[in-house]
Amino acid sequence: MKFKPIVQVISIFLVIAFLTACTTTMPTNAVTQAPAEPATVETTLPPVETSAPTDVPTSAPGVEANVLPPEPQIVTITTEDNYTLTGYYYPAAVENAPVVVLMHWMNGDRNDWNEVAVWLQNRGLPNPFENPGDPAQFRWWDPSWFPAMPADRSYAVLTFSFRDCKPFRAGCQSEQRANWLKDAHAAMRFARSLEGVDPNRIAAIGSSIGADGAANSCKLLNDEFPGACRGALSLSPGNYLGVSYTDTIQQLGSSDPPTPAWCIADPSEFFVCKDAESAGNSVFKDFSVKDGKHGNMLLSPGLDPLPMQLIVEFLDEVLK
Repeated sequence: MKFKPIVQVISIFLVIAFLTACTTTMPTNAVTQAPAEPATVETTLPPVETSAPTDVPTSAPGVEANVLPPEPQIVTITTEDNYTLTGYYYPAAVENAPVVVLMHWMNGDRNDWNEVAVWLQNRGLPNPFENPGDPAQFRWWDPSWFPAMPADRSYAVLTFSFRDCKPFRAGCQSEQRANWLKDAHAAMRFARSLEGVDPNRIAAIGSSIGADGAANSCKLLNDEFPGACRGALSLSPGNYLGVSYTDTIQQLGSSDPPTPAWCIADPSEFFVCKDAESAGNSVFKDFSVKDGKHGNMLLSPGLDPLPMQLIVEFLDEVLK
């Protein structure tokens, strides 16, 4: 019986050890996945762990550093026919930043631009979303080969989904050419209202249906706010929104000063770019890319010229 106190003490220590082992906390740096369909209330994603490289711009000459965090913010965009689009705003590293509006192709939605958006933003933010396709096959989701973004560049980026369009490979569920034109126009107008941006330095980049959307909405924005859209780059345009691409290029060229437009396509689809050469736009450029295929397939390594590098050069030229 004289050993009973010792046994009790040992038992108490064992209980304490057990309770301590069971009391753990969730890691603060757990990965946050993107919601399948974001709520219609504007909000900010939970913080994600970042490791900004030393050459990421924090300011530019004469421009204050942006106090907005780098994480993409959910936004809602209302079209002229009162349809609500959803998208994401990626703030730049500086105030009064130029804006790049990205428009997707018919085979997907805004998630096509997950990696490209943070590349253009250039703030060291890893893509916080799950890509819907295999990056080994669909190379626009593999940032390892992307050209280096100049250290002094940081663009505000807006992505959105055209109405009735779902992630790759489901893509757009119906053809809504006139409505998609309204969507593109609404996105460009919305870009002017983003916090921390220069409303008169906007560029549009689009693929396939988005290629026409980029050019058409650039022209429409300049009709309302002359000079606000500084240029449009189109990957495989094809008159997909019911508006002639050539006519749009002509109208962009007739502004004062003329608005630049770049057209990039595989040789099998280059006739659209070639026709636009006759539009008389003095700042129009076109590029035929062998083995480029259609739309997002142009965003692949090993092509000559390399469309991703052309994007760098285009933005450097039009958003000075």
